[in-house]
Amino acid sequence: MVSFLIRVILPDSPGTLGAVATALGTVGADILSVDVVERGTGVAVDDLVVELPSGRLPDALITAAESVEGVEVDAVRPYAGVLDTHRELELVEEIAAQPKSGLGILAEGVPRIVRAGWAMIVEHAETGAVRLASSSAAPETPITDLPWLPLERATVLDGEEDWIPETWKELGTELAATPLGKPGKALLVARPGGPAFRAAEVARLTHLAGIVAVVLDG
Repeated sequence: MVSFLIRVILPDSPGTLGAVATALGTVGADILSVDVVERGTGVAVDDLVVELPSGRLPDALITAAESVEGVEVDAVRPYAGVLDTHRELELVEEIAAQPKSGLGILAEGVPRIVRAGWAMIVEHAETGAVRLASSSAAPETPITDLPWLPLERATVLDGEEDWIPETWKELGTELAATPLGKPGKALLVARPGGPAFRAAEVARLTHLAGIVAVVLDG
């Protein structure tokens, strides 16, 4: 079995998610977990982690999900593990217990919380861009410029800006960043191949970074 993360945009009405689950079941997909990413006026955005038998193409997930009226698949990508929407507290507790390693723990833990590929902590210094910490999956490509720092509030970054390494662009990397304690330091999170970060996810990053900044300053 191979696991995939599938993001669906669907009518926020009773029975719709169940209909999607049934449709996915017809192609042999087994739903492991569901996370509500965002809810709006009559529309919901959900992340589903599903297992698909080896040999089945992920396109089958798209076809099945979109066979339900009003459902749109935003993205499908391979995914290791299941969604855990309660890891924020565990991560903060771990950082509080090991504050000297706090930035590294934060960078390693954030991708699991927001279903991202990698994360890094960056800072704008007089000598240029400085990488303070990064997750194990973060690319080693050096960053020489961070024109978006200082950063006053969390934001989604344009993946085609000149400062972004070409390898990131080739992978269609979606980026979001939030200040970490002060405007000159930020948590940068990436999803190679998407999907794009939504407002609710950016708000979640802001909340987590704010708590961690207080813990580390303390």
